[in-house]
Amino acid sequence: MGPFDWLPHAPLELLQLDWLNGVEVAVLRLDCIDPLISGNKWFKLTQHLADAQAAGARGVISLGGAHSNHLHALAAAGKRFGFPTVGLLRGHPQDTPTVLDLKAFGMQLHWLGYGGYRARHAADFWLPWHAQYPQLYPVPEGGGGMAGALGCAVLVDQVRAQLNTLGWADYDAWWLAAGTGTTLAGLTLAEAGAHAVFGAMAVPDDHGVAQNVQAIVQQGYELVDASRGGFAKVDPLLLEFMHATEQASGLPLEPLYTAKALLALKQQLEAGRFPPGTRLIFVHTGGLQGRRGFTA
Repeated sequence: MGPFDWLPHAPLELLQLDWLNGVEVAVLRLDCIDPLISGNKWFKLTQHLADAQAAGARGVISLGGAHSNHLHALAAAGKRFGFPTVGLLRGHPQDTPTVLDLKAFGMQLHWLGYGGYRARHAADFWLPWHAQYPQLYPVPEGGGGMAGALGCAVLVDQVRAQLNTLGWADYDAWWLAAGTGTTLAGLTLAEAGAHAVFGAMAVPDDHGVAQNVQAIVQQGYELVDASRGGFAKVDPLLLEFMHATEQASGLPLEPLYTAKALLALKQQLEAGRFPPGTRLIFVHTGGLQGRRGFTA
């Protein structure tokens, strides 16, 4: 495997929306880096892939759901860079647009059911899979853990290198959706206290985001609930906000992460959280392929 020296560049663009009310927001467009290996997913994979290469692995095995952005990016990377991939999927066989892509990219799929997938945190979970695929390197769900966080640290450099194109000397904080908290942890590590990092949680507390982040970094960030009742829970207000924001700004969104994070930011601004003149970096974490699983 590897080496994997592809480091795509994400543009930084100002967001123009009436409700910002004097708060300036620049969007790091990770959705623009590649049509298939999109968003923060590649950055979360880079250190895992380096570790896999160092371990002498031939390929990667990982986990996710039937709309998983992580598995989609991993399978696409496997096809592009020529290493085998195996996906362990939550639930029972179904052909979502994402799953059809996984198959087309050559990923071998195993459906674990729901009980089998819940066992993924058990100490012995990987043993039978290692026995079946001894040459594949296991990567946690969502590309999480310290390796995933370290891969995202480079995003801070990408932002700082582009500030002058916006006429900014500095910024005040980061705002991004959090699904596992890995990207948030990586940004917090890289910032080392220089700027605050706010994570809008797209999943409820019981999904372990806080614990995931605390295992990597202890301070310099804040989590805000943006889950709107649960992971993948979509409501009419959210969809209306998403469509209105897309129309007003031209920024493509999806309802599970980016739209929830922006709506949570709007609510925080309405509550007076950030005064006019505050400069925020909003990370567009990609995930637009998953939108195909919704009729909205």
